[in-house]
Amino acid sequence: MCALRPVVATRAALCLIMAEFEPLKPSNTGWLIADVVPDTVAFSWSRMAVDPALLDLLADPQWQPYLVFPGEFAAPERVVTELLPAPADAGPALQRRPLFVLLDGTWSEARKIFRKSPYLNALPVLSLRPDQLSRYRLRRSTHEHHFCTSEVAALCLAMAGDLLAAQTLEAYLDVFSCRYLSARQSVPPDSGDAAHQRLRALLAWP
Repeated sequence: MCALRPVVATRAALCLIMAEFEPLKPSNTGWLIADVVPDTVAFSWSRMAVDPALLDLLADPQWQPYLVFPGEFAAPERVVTELLPAPADAGPALQRRPLFVLLDGTWSEARKIFRKSPYLNALPVLSLRPDQLSRYRLRRSTHEHHFCTSEVAALCLAMAGDLLAAQTLEAYLDVFSCRYLSARQSVPPDSGDAAHQRLRALLAWP
């Protein structure tokens, strides 16, 4: 897939807080986000300590961080379903860029990170309401409304107006899924299938 790696400039940035073993799983999709979006950072989660660089990032005034998580698990006053508006008197230089904080792991691991990370308690919780079911085929949740990390990132990018990046990330995930399943079945990937054609078409956009 190296030759198909797309890079798309975005206004938004992504911050992954990853469960302990998530980076080692071949089905992890967090690295797909880092391939597409240059402003992607990742931190390993620990209940006992927090990386100072993560705290610095969340406090950086150039960013408006959002903790992306289902709203039913957060206090109602923290929950937002749209990006926060910039202050009326804020000029372009004072408008903060969206920083989407994603908890990368299984559903149970993500809930644990959400509950046991007090440094995240001050962040608004962005509750997504996608109108399509997950297309991720490599690991299945028992709930159809659960999305893989890359799908969540694409929804966030679209919300921030980074539409090309969102569509490219969706297409890149489809290609990765096709190639992953082909490798598991010991058959060569079909580089001419619909997923590959869609990604190539997006990469050709001006």
